[in-house]
Amino acid sequence: MTEKAQKSNALSLWFQRKMNVRTTRRIRRKPGKVMGMDMFILHTVGKRTGQPRQAPLSWFGDGDGSWLIVASGGGAVHPDWYVNLRAHPDSVAIEFHGRDAVPVTSQVLEGADRERAWQRITTAQPRYTKYQRKADREYPVVLLSAR
Repeated sequence: MTEKAQKSNALSLWFQRKMNVRTTRRIRRKPGKVMGMDMFILHTVGKRTGQPRQAPLSWFGDGDGSWLIVASGGGAVHPDWYVNLRAHPDSVAIEFHGRDAVPVTSQVLEGADRERAWQRITTAQPRYTKYQRKADREYPVVLLSAR
């Protein structure tokens, strides 16, 4: 990787982290959608550090107290929150505006289940179709269910 590409990646990561902090604050401060999407804060435990981590994410209802999330972004690699979720599946929780974090179970969907969920997600937010087309990897879809 060239020095220029390294600086660009570092700047992009810095910006993403700043935006995540701002979005997390906004979710806690006031209800409503962010960029037209329902959002919550995903709580995980860092794969390498074992430290608590938080990521603001858009979600899509899947009925019966379940939520769908998409591991988009991150370029050619999965986002950190997804790696953490896979490493520590028993330490996952979600936090909605004005509520405490609630423990959830997670299941990475595959095959027909993933396709059904992906259809629901892209119908609600067509931008995910565009994001997926630009990606070098298939975005994982995760089903979160209340414990």
